[in-house]
Amino acid sequence: MSPARRSTPTPTKPALAPVAQRSTRQRAAILAALDEAEDFRTAQDLHDAIRAQHGSVGLSTVYRSLQSMAETGEIDVILKPDGEALYRHCGQRAGHHHHLVCRDCGLTVEVEGPAVERWTESIAKAQGFTDISHTLDIFGTCDRCARRAHRKTRA
Repeated sequence: MSPARRSTPTPTKPALAPVAQRSTRQRAAILAALDEAEDFRTAQDLHDAIRAQHGSVGLSTVYRSLQSMAETGEIDVILKPDGEALYRHCGQRAGHHHHLVCRDCGLTVEVEGPAVERWTESIAKAQGFTDISHTLDIFGTCDRCARRAHRKTRA
């Protein structure tokens, strides 16, 4: 997995409360599957997990629900280089955050970036911009994958 960028900007100022969305059995199942995942997942991965636990749910329903939840900021989304979206329900309750993502295994760590926040506000102000938003996801190789790669090169 090699995600490229997050497609839903996160405001640097306090966001308005998300618009209430209709609660459905499918939506609850999608959130449950996201909560069980420790890293970003594709819509197809989530669809497979939901079908295994809850029976029939349409893939198009999963895609629509994920898109809707991403638009309201309820979940995070990043894009792989091939354009495929990956979804995660992470620190929304904790507010604005960024991600450190392993390119190999997908391990995701939520990180805060106060220096990034100050820089973003400063650069925007200097250029006369207001109502700004930004995203920052950092991609690399986690320690476990780096050790595994190092063992392979020594063998």
